[in-house]
Amino acid sequence: MTDDAVRERIVHAARSLFSRSLTHGSTGNISVRDGERILVTPTGSSLGTVEPDELSVIDMHGHHVTGARPSKEAFLHAAMYRARPTAMAVVHTHSTFSAAVSCMDGIDPQDALPPLTAYFAMRVGSVRLLPYHAPGDDTLGPLAEEAARTRSALLLSNHGPIVAAGSLGSAVDAIEELEETAKLFLLLKGHATKPLTAEQVAALRPQPPLFPIAHHGER
Repeated sequence: MTDDAVRERIVHAARSLFSRSLTHGSTGNISVRDGERILVTPTGSSLGTVEPDELSVIDMHGHHVTGARPSKEAFLHAAMYRARPTAMAVVHTHSTFSAAVSCMDGIDPQDALPPLTAYFAMRVGSVRLLPYHAPGDDTLGPLAEEAARTRSALLLSNHGPIVAAGSLGSAVDAIEELEETAKLFLLLKGHATKPLTAEQVAALRPQPPLFPIAHHGER
């Protein structure tokens, strides 16, 4: 895919998130990995108005390479890519319901949201809650990198969610599914719920391909 095409896809995703109120003002950021470089939305930009030629380029260590000054949270994107070599896109938002859950007391940091629906189990899995850091505090980077080795979705305390996926479309789907599950979680607060069981969640995971059994004498 050409550089122009990657930039256009990022802007298309940004508009989609903004138009559906998954971001507001100048919050949220999106990146796509292109080899050893990362295209990311710039600092102070709105996902509703950012243009393709305004995107920043950073390296895998979060260092600014070219273009506009990157989002102050670009180091988190780089951390997610380092932890998840197959990830090709990262999306971070301050979406309302996910941010609300991140502000609640008593949330399990190892499993911030229950698997209320099959689509959450398939698209998100489980969510790790990370301790509060001020926006742009790069000491969060090592914590995020460690957590992302086993989780594709993280929730930053008093802040919002960040997800990594194998494609930009999958990352957008995951961030939206996480937000909808956070909404369900809050709507059901105080009510008895029946999340999916561990067995039901396991059954939704992709199964490894079955290899044909060799006949006697075959190699």
